[in-house]
Amino acid sequence: MRPVHTALAVLVAAVWGFNFVVIEIGLGHFPPLLLSALRFLVAALPAVFFVGRPKTAWKWIVAVGVALGVAKFGLLFTGMAAGMPAGLSSLVLQVQAVFTAVLASVVLRERPGRVRTAGMAVALAGIAVAAVDEGTSGPVLGFTLVVAAAACWGVSNVLTRKASPPDALNFMVWVCTVPVLPLFALSLLLEGPERDLAALRGLDWSGAAVIGYVAWVSTVFGFGAWNHLLKRYPASSVAPFSLLVPVFGMSSAALVLGEGISGLRWVAALLLVCGVGMTSLAPARAGARTVAQAGAAAVTAGNPPAAAAASPAP
Repeated sequence: MRPVHTALAVLVAAVWGFNFVVIEIGLGHFPPLLLSALRFLVAALPAVFFVGRPKTAWKWIVAVGVALGVAKFGLLFTGMAAGMPAGLSSLVLQVQAVFTAVLASVVLRERPGRVRTAGMAVALAGIAVAAVDEGTSGPVLGFTLVVAAAACWGVSNVLTRKASPPDALNFMVWVCTVPVLPLFALSLLLEGPERDLAALRGLDWSGAAVIGYVAWVSTVFGFGAWNHLLKRYPASSVAPFSLLVPVFGMSSAALVLGEGISGLRWVAALLLVCGVGMTSLAPARAGARTVAQAGAAAVTAGNPPAAAAASPAP
């Protein structure tokens, strides 16, 4: 890769890693489901008026929108609101690559191979270490919700692979329209209209900046830049940069939010990053185009992880 494109890939990873810190700040302004709904609303508008009509069947747009937007981000934001630290969230969410590989082997008959299987085992060992660390120092519920969010991300990656969208940007902009109403409805039902109205009435420049970052910087710029790189270079050249997301996520959380990083958490990070790298970057045995390659389309709604090799996260 040219130096300028290498720098761009690192910048995108930094943007996605810092996104977890911004979400943590945003949860001080908004209830989690309302924040997620606002994120997709602002990301979809006005972009939906410029990308043209959907180029993929609506059944796939709705399916990915529900799995990725409603389930994955609803669980992630709720888990972080329940006390899951931003840095640890950026790390644990990487286990979605394992869920993706397992689901692909079942649904798409893509045999993982020895390297990918070993990578899944290493990544799961990292999750186990992180669970032990969080179980002794933080809320187990938040940790569980973030792991569930990673599982939902794996589902959305497989659905994206099945959809095989011809235009990733068009597909993901329309996907962003799906979660808006369901998330607003869930927020009204579970978080209450009084709490939502209070958050909206108290909107200040800081809250607006949070929404702008998660919607436009992390989603629109992040996905646009990543998609640009994937068009110029093979996924195997671009995907490794997604492993920098938890590095930037944990370091920025420590610097900005003062989150501590225990010895166990460093061990978990090492195991997870190595395991995800082996799982995501090793080729599957079946099919020339794996979930890793199709997963690139899932990037835009994510916080940056290594979704199926080519798509990183929140």
